[in-house]
Amino acid sequence: MSLMEHLSELRSRLLKCIAAVFVLGAVSLVFARPIFGLLMTPVLDALPPDGRALVYTSGIEEINVLMKVGVYCGIFLTTPVILWQIWGFVSPGLYPEERRYASPFVFLGTLAFLLGGLFCYFAVLPSMFQFLLNEEESTATAQRLDVGRLRADDALRFLSIGEAERAGKLAQEASVALKAAGEGAMPEATREPSEKVEVEARLSGLGRLVDAAAQGFNTVPARVVLRQTVEKRAEAVEAFAKEDFSVSSRAMDEAASLLAGVAPSRAEELAGLWRLEKELALGKARHVAQSWTRPMLTMEEQLSLVLLLLLSFGIIFELPLVMALLGVVGVIKAGFLIRYQRHAFVVCLILAAILTPTGDVVNLSLMAGPMLLCYEMGVIAVWIIERRRAKNAAETGITPTGV
Repeated sequence: MSLMEHLSELRSRLLKCIAAVFVLGAVSLVFARPIFGLLMTPVLDALPPDGRALVYTSGIEEINVLMKVGVYCGIFLTTPVILWQIWGFVSPGLYPEERRYASPFVFLGTLAFLLGGLFCYFAVLPSMFQFLLNEEESTATAQRLDVGRLRADDALRFLSIGEAERAGKLAQEASVALKAAGEGAMPEATREPSEKVEVEARLSGLGRLVDAAAQGFNTVPARVVLRQTVEKRAEAVEAFAKEDFSVSSRAMDEAASLLAGVAPSRAEELAGLWRLEKELALGKARHVAQSWTRPMLTMEEQLSLVLLLLLSFGIIFELPLVMALLGVVGVIKAGFLIRYQRHAFVVCLILAAILTPTGDVVNLSLMAGPMLLCYEMGVIAVWIIERRRAKNAAETGITPTGV
């Protein structure tokens, strides 16, 4: 074939690939929204529970994102067609016995691309977005606060059914657990904790404590004390509204002291519950000061990042097959690949560092490791192809040559 005939053949096969992308992409548009939700699952799972949402910054961004999902799905689904057209383009230069590998080439190529995408989705994306969107200290602090809050709620429930002794034990255990989590309940915040946040949390905690005591000690003397406690808490609320936080804090401490009169024999348990509420309030203030940044992710940017990584890993897992194909047509030799193996390793590490959006070793290894492994598999495949070709040539008496 002449050069023009080769170019004409290439154009014909490219047009077939493009037509297949358009057809399958149009079909994918029908399911674009659920597919987009599936792709964004690793991103959303890494966000805080109360902020698991993506935003769009223009009226047409959501439509553009869904169109992009459809197009890329068309490309992914067209992988067998693309591989078949590639094989059809290079097959005229192969030996007759080598042309029978068309079906295995298409099947293995499609399988490798799919495995690369699945490896990225299940192994790389979750850890990567957890690293990007969560600070380790802030996440640990939030977890300790959540556990402490659950234990405090259980203690208040026991108090509400009249089991003050059990409530006191739970409060003591929760307080000890908070202090055992580190030096104090929380690590030092990067900013000064807000007194307003702490006082507000203490007001809420005192309200829960009063409600539980009102249910657990339903006697006339107890109601008199509870009334005085509620009035004192109301004074604390008034001071909080005027942003006089020191007065509000003193009023709450006085209210907690009055609350001990509900059941004098259980004053120690009630004091322990109030101490736990104060510790949780301080922890919340420190956590708010520590996590003063919030992720606000756009649909377009996250989709582009996820698709780039999925496509990259799909191509990486195709590397052994591509190298084998180049070895079949004689473009590369096993000796050359082995000779420059160290250089290839450096190139793989550089590419992995460029493609990986995080700076941690784990995610870099998750990309560089498969890339290096696929390169080694490609070298072995080329070496096997050369040995088999040399063996066939020796049997037929024909010197093997590349195309």
